[in-house]
Amino acid sequence: MSPRTVLRPVLGPYAHLFTAVPGSAWFSLAGWVARLPLPMLGLGAVLLVEGYSGSYALAGAVSGTLALSAAVAGPLWSRAMDRRGQGAVLRRAMAAYLVTGLSLVAVVVGDAPTWSWFLLAALTGASLPNIGAMVRSRWAAALADAERRQTAFAFEAVVDEVVFVVGPPLVTVLGTLVAPAAGFTTGIVLGTVGGVWLARQRGTEPPVVPDTAGPARRRTAALTPAVLVVCAAYLGVGTVFGAMDVVVVGFAESVGAPALAGLALALYAGGSLLAGLAYGVARLRGSLAARFLVTAVAFGLAAQALWTVSSLPLLVGAGFLAGLAVAPVLVSGASLAESRVPRSALTEALAWTNTGLTLGVTAGSALAGAAVDAWGAQRAFAVPALAAAAAALIALAGAPLLRRRPAAAVEGPVSRVGDAVGG
Repeated sequence: MSPRTVLRPVLGPYAHLFTAVPGSAWFSLAGWVARLPLPMLGLGAVLLVEGYSGSYALAGAVSGTLALSAAVAGPLWSRAMDRRGQGAVLRRAMAAYLVTGLSLVAVVVGDAPTWSWFLLAALTGASLPNIGAMVRSRWAAALADAERRQTAFAFEAVVDEVVFVVGPPLVTVLGTLVAPAAGFTTGIVLGTVGGVWLARQRGTEPPVVPDTAGPARRRTAALTPAVLVVCAAYLGVGTVFGAMDVVVVGFAESVGAPALAGLALALYAGGSLLAGLAYGVARLRGSLAARFLVTAVAFGLAAQALWTVSSLPLLVGAGFLAGLAVAPVLVSGASLAESRVPRSALTEALAWTNTGLTLGVTAGSALAGAAVDAWGAQRAFAVPALAAAAAALIALAGAPLLRRRPAAAVEGPVSRVGDAVGG
């Protein structure tokens, strides 16, 4: 049996997406380029600031400021896009992003007052819209069938994993071998190029859906009970992501093999990538809410294998197992959120879920760093394990809220989907 025959059932539905939706290959590729800065800017800011100040504490503070401002501003940009269209808003955002990002590099390299570093870091983060939400919104607008939307969301989850596999090594090489500012600057340029490219693709832009609700209702249209549950659970998921980066590096160093940290993290991401591809083409029974609950519980259980880590082989195995549960919970959460909001607030709702992840990553990095210092790297695996369990418990506790669907939200025609949990 040839590899093509084996892979066709998995890869065929993804190839069909791009033939069924004209222009989708281009907006997905542009979205991938525009998303590359996500892992590059945080690490790039650390290398930039530390390279010119010599202080990791200051570098971490500047990087954290950038990440937090991006997490807060992302949904606001998305709300504007839902009301005015992606292209017009995205072009303005990219112009501000390019100017503020390059200005941040200039003030750090020029040794300007430190307060200006924080100000421009905040402005740079605030200028960065949530590209992943925009791309998923385009898929949702183009695909009427919910099973195909699941496949599209799974593909974008895989794209996210590729971004986080490619971005950190690229920014590290540029920042250490070329110049401290090279990695961060490259992230700014790539983000601008990808964002402008995406903004120019008006043919696949989701149509602006008129919203007849009052101003107060319009401001909260994206924050339905189900979206809030997904955001809260994603806070735990993001904490796992941030903690794993820190604890894995610390553990690899503690056993005298720091170079293998990258391999362990790559296998963790690889497990998620494989699971995402498989989940995206699976035809599953149960409601969207049920799928989210099952995948959240699976995520919480799989991460408990991290308690067993006492050697690098065990780390690789436990990390790969935990990674297998990542993409399914992200895809099911995005699908659930998409089904629970009116189309006039879709991009904003998807951006809020990513904000939960971003805030979790920031918290996870800080908690894991403190745990490694206080307990040692091996015991610090408690942080991602407990965060994963918390994500599962939050999803279960919020299950009653997942039954509520606003009248304007439509889940869409899903084959073989029941309503056991109110999805």
